[in-house]
Amino acid sequence: MPDPEGTIMTAVGGTTPEGRYGRTADQRADRRLKAVGAVLGVALIAVIGWIGFDYVGGQGISAEMIKFKVVSDARAEVHLEVRKDREARGYCVVRALSEDGSEVGRKEVRFDRAEDRIDEIVAVVTRSRATAVEPMGCTADGGTAN
Repeated sequence: MPDPEGTIMTAVGGTTPEGRYGRTADQRADRRLKAVGAVLGVALIAVIGWIGFDYVGGQGISAEMIKFKVVSDARAEVHLEVRKDREARGYCVVRALSEDGSEVGRKEVRFDRAEDRIDEIVAVVTRSRATAVEPMGCTADGGTAN
């Protein structure tokens, strides 16, 4: 019979030696909880690692606009920095916008050179004066859009 402190009393009036009869229910539950927590923690780390690897590895081709310059009413230039795998091939789309935000020019630029970083100045022909130029995104041959 347990006394108020939780120790088990024997019929003779003494207590049982601690740890002699196995773990208590609380100790078994704690151990089970720790095991489940460890398994879930490892699974979470594996999922985060897989998502990160897929994101970094899946970046076939991407471009960043360094600057742009409106050259005339019919032309704008944009300096692109393209990053890709050395063997990757693909294209990026750049568009020029007018003051009201409508598109006045668009150009698709191929990047097939065997380099992992390409700096290129691209000329975009426009229907009217552009006030902004923006990269629309890049697509690697094989369909990976970024």
